[in-house]
Amino acid sequence: MSSSEGFRPLRLKKKEERRIKMGHPWVYSNEIDTGVSPLKEFSAGEAVEIQDHQGHVLGTGYVNPHSLICARLVSRDSKHPFSASLIVHRLKVALSLRERLYEQPYYRLVFGESDGLPGLVIDRFGDTCVVQVSTAGMELMIESIAEALHKVVHPSAIWLRNDSSIRKQEGLESYVRCLTGECPDVTEIIEHDLRFHVPMASGQKTGWFYDQRDNRKDLAPYVNGGRVLDVFSYLGGWGLQSVAQGAASALCVDDSATALEGLLANAELNHLQDQITAMKGDAFDVLKALHADGERFDVVVVDPPAFIKRRKDMKNGLNAYRRINELAMRLIDRDGFLISCSCSYHLSREQLVGVMQGSARHIDRDLQILAHGYQSKDHPMHPAIAETAYLKVVYSRVTRR
Repeated sequence: MSSSEGFRPLRLKKKEERRIKMGHPWVYSNEIDTGVSPLKEFSAGEAVEIQDHQGHVLGTGYVNPHSLICARLVSRDSKHPFSASLIVHRLKVALSLRERLYEQPYYRLVFGESDGLPGLVIDRFGDTCVVQVSTAGMELMIESIAEALHKVVHPSAIWLRNDSSIRKQEGLESYVRCLTGECPDVTEIIEHDLRFHVPMASGQKTGWFYDQRDNRKDLAPYVNGGRVLDVFSYLGGWGLQSVAQGAASALCVDDSATALEGLLANAELNHLQDQITAMKGDAFDVLKALHADGERFDVVVVDPPAFIKRRKDMKNGLNAYRRINELAMRLIDRDGFLISCSCSYHLSREQLVGVMQGSARHIDRDLQILAHGYQSKDHPMHPAIAETAYLKVVYSRVTRR
């Protein structure tokens, strides 16, 4: 009988426990001893006890026999197995960190594996929480997650934004719905003294990109008195922060009319409307048109969606990063700054710098790397899980010599 009552054992092959013991929580389907624990006998999301090849307990978690990552370890303590009460405990631990880092309740409250809750992301927007579940194991715990949130942070409303593409790999449906309370369509957050209205059900990802907050904090040395181009602007996080920190103006480019409407509303909300201009269109096409019109900027911020979502996207993705960075550099005056970002885990920081350098040399520019940015501290990086360190920001100077 399994030592964790009610949990069926999931047995690993010989020597496959090493990565788990080093702190990584993922188990791949080819690591399972299917002779002892046939995957086909488990149901998607079922809680399990994960064992090494000799039957020694490694911890508890959940399984999905239909996924390449077939199991995720949640607890290594047999006295506190994966359960509703463990979710409450992990939420309290996650909250204690955020409350030490931030004065106001606007942050990512749970960042999956980094907070000991694989498959779960929770963003906090004051009294509203947005929950995003990406695994079958956490899907079965949605009601427990809601109860835990009400015990720990007492939200007035909880949105479920279960519409990420990764859910398909787990065999899960895509949907968005209000889980509890009267869910607002739009809520307000505060970031570095600016107010932003954020759409809850229709916004990108969970509504706001908290991961760039720290990188948007110290723009003044770059943007002071300059003309800024904010590419892939969404609701104006970079553009509005630029003018608030001293830029003369910002042109914000996005291919979503809805996002640009929100951006202009946010500009007016902060009395910055006279310094903000919005332009709708595909980023590549708009940058080409701006260059053809002779437009030049002192600072260009490029913060695109992930061009490389899977390893097989690497070739096309690298080309997209090269093209967008080269187009951005062509719009920079004789001496200006490029802030280039990537949220593609599969693109390393060194590769991003290499792409930027190659783009600079291709158009006879010189590049100086000034600083590197990472994801904000409410997205902690797990030292054993490279995938949790996904965001790269490179602050650079572009010149013609």
